[in-house]
Amino acid sequence: MILRYPPRRVTFLSRSDSICFGCLLRQARPRLRPQRQALSTTARAQQTLAEAPSQDGLFKKKYFSANGVYGFRGDVERSSGETLAKKADSSIVTQASNLSTTATTIEDVSPPRPIPPVEASTGLPPPARPRRRRLNPEDDLSNPAVLPDASSRLSALSQQAAPGTLKRTLAAYLSLTKPRLTFLMVLTATAAYSIYPTPSLLLPTVTDAPSLSTLTLLFLTAGTGLASASANTLNMLFEPTHDAKMSRTRNRPLVRGLLGKRAAALFAAATAALGVGALYFGTNPTVAGLGALNIGLYAFIYTPLKRLSVINTWVGALVGGIPPLMGWAAAAGQSASHGGTWRELLIDGKESAGGWLLAALLFSWQFPHFNSLSWGIREEYKNAGYRMLCWVNPRMNARVALRYSILLFPICGGLWWVGVVDQGFLLTSSVANAWFAREAWRFYRNQGGRGSARALFWVSVWHLPVLLVLAMVQKKGLWERVWRAAVGGEVEEEEDEEELERAVETGV
Repeated sequence: MILRYPPRRVTFLSRSDSICFGCLLRQARPRLRPQRQALSTTARAQQTLAEAPSQDGLFKKKYFSANGVYGFRGDVERSSGETLAKKADSSIVTQASNLSTTATTIEDVSPPRPIPPVEASTGLPPPARPRRRRLNPEDDLSNPAVLPDASSRLSALSQQAAPGTLKRTLAAYLSLTKPRLTFLMVLTATAAYSIYPTPSLLLPTVTDAPSLSTLTLLFLTAGTGLASASANTLNMLFEPTHDAKMSRTRNRPLVRGLLGKRAAALFAAATAALGVGALYFGTNPTVAGLGALNIGLYAFIYTPLKRLSVINTWVGALVGGIPPLMGWAAAAGQSASHGGTWRELLIDGKESAGGWLLAALLFSWQFPHFNSLSWGIREEYKNAGYRMLCWVNPRMNARVALRYSILLFPICGGLWWVGVVDQGFLLTSSVANAWFAREAWRFYRNQGGRGSARALFWVSVWHLPVLLVLAMVQKKGLWERVWRAAVGGEVEEEEDEEELERAVETGV
């Protein structure tokens, strides 16, 4: 004798298609109070089944037919001409025999588990929400540029176009120019042109013309863009074999055969002639000479040096620092009093220090930018035969990036010291430089790991335009002139008048 719950009461039904398993459980639910009973036997189970009263009509067939629920695990099947008594009798007898054979007791059957909601479209339960994977410190999340560059994308666009169409030809030639790099060169040159302090001789109160010539700015923009396009084309022309070994450059036009070397060479020569010519006739000979110098440095020194020494990174940074000097010299040439020679514009001039500081700004910015970019694809540089710090000396690669990011603080302070920007630039530039230096420190501390290289790369992408915009907005004397123009006050200051008198005395 054991202490257990009483056996379930089996409901006797006459139709097999008028009951579901859930309703059967509710009808046979046991009482909560336990009783002392003997173990069940086959005879007792048969007697209980025989004494169970018939409950025909207790459940309606219409309800269960509408929901399509029939039976449980094949125990109850729909069959016409058979009574539920026969089906229930055979099922219960079989279960009772199994119970007596294994000498087990009839235990409570827990209610069915709730069924999760079913999507109407698929008929399946909704997928479980994926768990967020915890980052592993060893994971390589630092590759900031796994996608092809702009030239490779334009090459793919050209190949998709129909042969012989204008779209295919233009896309192929445009991909030779490295559009993003060319845009950066033009941006820095025009920014330096606008940051140049406007001399008193060119103020609107002295002449009817604008402070700086818009036509000169147009020639500067076109000439710088064409010169950069020529340098980039020559760079691709000299190393298609090595470009084919890297995922970022293997889709460039000369690698894929969209253009021949002869066509690329003619395009480079044409853009160089047009660019240097626009700078010579539209600005001054000094700017044209700087443009030609940049083409030679990038195509004939930097490009072959990449496979010889890590010093190529410094030469490439020098190439990036020349466009600000070009914009500065173009602006300074409009007020030159001694023929606009290169010494007057770049060395002897009163404001020449500002141009060199902007060049130093671009020179320093390129190391954190390029070192973080190259770290993510260091194995590709190694396999292609390019000697870069990212794989030759990884610790020095991170150290150089940190060093030049810190150097941006005194450079921005120097712009205020020489009178190019106002005092507010010291605060705003320090915030931007601190953000940049913080990511460079993480890059140095983690040696490019834990996503620090990717973070530094994207910060560098935003840092440069933010810094240039801040310098243009906080240009020395800009808001004072805006305020005086708004309130209708005097525009000239004492120092401006003195400068104008000195200019008149020199015969300008």
